[in-house]
Amino acid sequence: MNPANLGNQARENRRFQRVPKPRFATLCLIGIVVLSFAIVAAWFAGIGKIDEIFEQIQYMQENPPMWLEAPMVMGEILLAPTVILLAIAIAITKISPQPRTWSRILVIGILLTLAIRYIMWRSLSTLNLTNPLNGVFSLGLFFMEMLVLFSSILQLFLMLKVKHRRPEADRLACQVLEGKFAPSVDILIPTYDEPLFILQRTIIGCQAVEYSNKKVYLLDDTQRPEIEQLAKDLGCEYITRTDNRHAKAGNLNHAIAKTSGELIALFDADFIPTKNFLTRTVGFFQDENVALIQTPQSFYNIDPIANNLGLGNAVTPEEEVFYRQIQPIRDGAGGVICAGTSFVVRRSALKTIGCFFTESLSEDYFTGIRLAARGFRLLYLDEKLSAGLAAENISAHALQRLRWARGTLQAFFIDANPLTIPGLRPLQRLAHLEGLLHWFTSIPRVVFLIMPLAYSFLGVIPLRATAEELLYFFLPYYVVQITVFSWLNYRSRSALLSDIYSLVLTFPLAATVIQVMLNPFAKGFKVTPKGTQSDRFRFNWGLAWPLIGFFIITAVSLWRNLGMCMMKGAWATTVAPEVAQQIKGIGLGWIWSTYNLLMLGIALLILVDVPQPDLYQWFELRRVVKLQAGEEKWWGVTAKISQVGTQIELTQSGLSPIPAGETLPIALEILEEGISLTGQITQTSWTGEFPTVRILFDPLPLPQQRRLVEMLYCRPGQWKHQQTPGELRSLLLLFKILLRPRVLFDRNPEPTAIAVSQT
Repeated sequence: MNPANLGNQARENRRFQRVPKPRFATLCLIGIVVLSFAIVAAWFAGIGKIDEIFEQIQYMQENPPMWLEAPMVMGEILLAPTVILLAIAIAITKISPQPRTWSRILVIGILLTLAIRYIMWRSLSTLNLTNPLNGVFSLGLFFMEMLVLFSSILQLFLMLKVKHRRPEADRLACQVLEGKFAPSVDILIPTYDEPLFILQRTIIGCQAVEYSNKKVYLLDDTQRPEIEQLAKDLGCEYITRTDNRHAKAGNLNHAIAKTSGELIALFDADFIPTKNFLTRTVGFFQDENVALIQTPQSFYNIDPIANNLGLGNAVTPEEEVFYRQIQPIRDGAGGVICAGTSFVVRRSALKTIGCFFTESLSEDYFTGIRLAARGFRLLYLDEKLSAGLAAENISAHALQRLRWARGTLQAFFIDANPLTIPGLRPLQRLAHLEGLLHWFTSIPRVVFLIMPLAYSFLGVIPLRATAEELLYFFLPYYVVQITVFSWLNYRSRSALLSDIYSLVLTFPLAATVIQVMLNPFAKGFKVTPKGTQSDRFRFNWGLAWPLIGFFIITAVSLWRNLGMCMMKGAWATTVAPEVAQQIKGIGLGWIWSTYNLLMLGIALLILVDVPQPDLYQWFELRRVVKLQAGEEKWWGVTAKISQVGTQIELTQSGLSPIPAGETLPIALEILEEGISLTGQITQTSWTGEFPTVRILFDPLPLPQQRRLVEMLYCRPGQWKHQQTPGELRSLLLLFKILLRPRVLFDRNPEPTAIAVSQT
């Protein structure tokens, strides 16, 4: 960070570190915790009335309604509901490979029915309140499970109505392309300490957007002379200010007062739009009630979790679920989230709410809520029209997610709370409630890691269920939900990979949720580091300690459970019913512990950051090239290309291997793009009949830099939706990762090239 800005940053942090008065949400949380502890203490003390209540509940659990009892039939027949529903789910996904209205409603109807059936069984038949110790764990597991299920059911309900606006964008774009609707647009690029090379390509990309009535502004919040010179060299407007009040929101509001475009397009310092960004989005503003149009965030590098596991392009970034599933759901409910970048907003609408919200870390989220509360429409176009830089290591990834969680949960302590702000419809509030609950589900995940340990070390049985009941009530819901999980989110994430991604940050997220509810403004805004590099493997001990601790304890628990199962199982035919129940519980405990152990092992591998010596991203982009060195000429096709070099597969022989330590000057022309470059051949290799050469470019003049950036980042349609592996393939990938961890078997990893469209 620029030392001159440390004082400003410190003042900004102190602004968020004010000590607030006790808030209603905090008092509610403390009240619930205190009341729960009081009831538990009374139960352990044997106070009559409390004891009687729990005895009565236990009696009801032991004598549930007949319709909540598994049929007295053989196991094969008990499996029939699962098999039938699984066949129906698979048939629907085959007939309708992409969710349509009829298929989505049918699948969601099945899932909601099974979920309600499962909840009834869990609440009326499976609780174990035989003594306070068992009761505390049983009720704790039940309430945590209900929190997760409520969040899932709420999401399923919202999924009944989904908006897809591409056909509408096609129609509205015609007016823009024909020049019949061309409002003035200010493109704003706020920056705080991002490296020069990242800002350069973002500015070039914004200038390349095909829309005549636009101006590009660089908003420098660090007053760096080199940034001002960059803006001058590129022909970009430059705006700065004397302080950093209100961080990004303050920077934007300062610039809005100095600009005049009817619409404002916003891109973070690392996000580069495609050339058709404005032609695809501006048309929506022909409706005067539309205040904002949000587009997805794509990334031109591999996210750190996939990168550290060596999965490369095999899995999609975590954000894909949000932009392919959650945002269309929110659009249908009128609750689209402003995501802070890659959106266009109407200036006049923004001014009616006092511009960007400054009292939270998530200025974008609450700005969108305030616009919606004023009756404006926020829309979502699920079309990848820009790409940015994902967090480059696991530490930056964690910093970013924890900031998002903290900023979103500050909703409970500000006047832009989507649950209470006047002006929102009930369906909009439900959509935002689902988003808030998402962060709270990190707490149940911690409980799910703790629960199998209770089987082993405390001998408690938090779940009273026979194998027959699990087959009849639990298995149908679980199997159908797993089967349609990735289908419902448009193949953006499998359930197994989703579990891995969430487990990595479970403990810091749970701690952040609790901390925010007690002291919401304890920490200030921290920018996610971008443009970093490293030359060796690094292990993130800060994130690892809780996972290491649980890994060791779970391994010991698994060993104890297996031993107890084997020992007690030998006497299972002669023991009392309560002991037989304990044996069954221990059996469930070791299965649960095995799953947790595998997930924790993979999560620990994620925390080993792989070397990233190259600052620039490489793309799998095939273009015909002509090479010339002296009088010699060769033809080839690019296999990989970046801003600093390329790897070319030659289509004719004749180039001899370069001796070690030598380079060969060469001229290169990318024929389809009309780009002429010079460079040095630094490496040759033979992969078949013809050689492959690696070329490092010489410093490029600005016109060639522009052409290269436009080719690499700005082509319309180049950022495509990836398909995530299915559940079975995800399982195989996880086993492969455990058997061949990258830190042991790939000590010198090559930069992973990003697959993009060749158009």
